[in-house]
Amino acid sequence: MTTSMTDFSSTEKTILVQYGIKKYENEEAVFEKLKTIMSEKDIQRNIDTLIATQVVRRIGPEVLQNNESHTELPELPENLKSVIENL
Repeated sequence: MTTSMTDFSSTEKTILVQYGIKKYENEEAVFEKLKTIMSEKDIQRNIDTLIATQVVRRIGPEVLQNNESHTELPELPENLKSVIENL
């Protein structure tokens, strides 16, 4: 099943970025994996927004981490589970 970049809502893209960060933590790896399903611009915008809202924090030059002590990860919708598993 291939998914085009336009199939995700902005909320879904944010969730995908959060789970990508949870899975990989290395910013470069997150970009590498997610750019197959959304534009790099969308990835960067979501990372910037997540950092600005303190949902994600930068803990090193290339390391991102969900700030789970501050906010919980959103529930992963059914339609995104296989996307995350395949990243």
